[in-house]
Amino acid sequence: MEISLIRHGKSKQIENNRLTSQEFQDWVKKYDTSGVFEENNYPERTLEKVAAANLLVTSDLKRSIDSASLLHQQKRVISDSLFREAELPVLSSKWRVKFSPNSWAIFLRCLWYSGYARQCESLANARQRAERAAIQLVKYAEEHHSVVLVGHGFFNRLIAEELENMGWEGNRKTSAKHWNCTTYSFST
Repeated sequence: MEISLIRHGKSKQIENNRLTSQEFQDWVKKYDTSGVFEENNYPERTLEKVAAANLLVTSDLKRSIDSASLLHQQKRVISDSLFREAELPVLSSKWRVKFSPNSWAIFLRCLWYSGYARQCESLANARQRAERAAIQLVKYAEEHHSVVLVGHGFFNRLIAEELENMGWEGNRKTSAKHWNCTTYSFST
């Protein structure tokens, strides 16, 4: 059995102006509803794993669904909110400092890892959801043998940890790069 985790493609939400924390929340909403750029070339390993998969799974966010479609239009796809990216916390509107979207994402993710989870799922809850997601992917793998999840950077990492805890073996650490694929297998 095999489960491959792929990070979605690069978002069409490329606006990179410095933003307040409140403006960044609007930026995130646009990011969640934007599609992804089609590439001239995709990583060979990614294409191989998608072509060999008997089931393609995505989150219910547009960038995940669109990425799966770009990788293979004929595959059966299951989209489920269970596989959504772990959200970022929200700061109070008193914060007037402006950062780039990437800087906000890094700052807020660090706060999130430190336990700050205002208006979002906590790290502990995201880990519990990742465990449920890993269990669901294992069920799909038991039925379909080879499964690909086109998901999201941080949540794919949490799922990978759970798969490893369940005895699945991967050949490398999950990558944060768009379109990269990490495969886990389980020998019965």
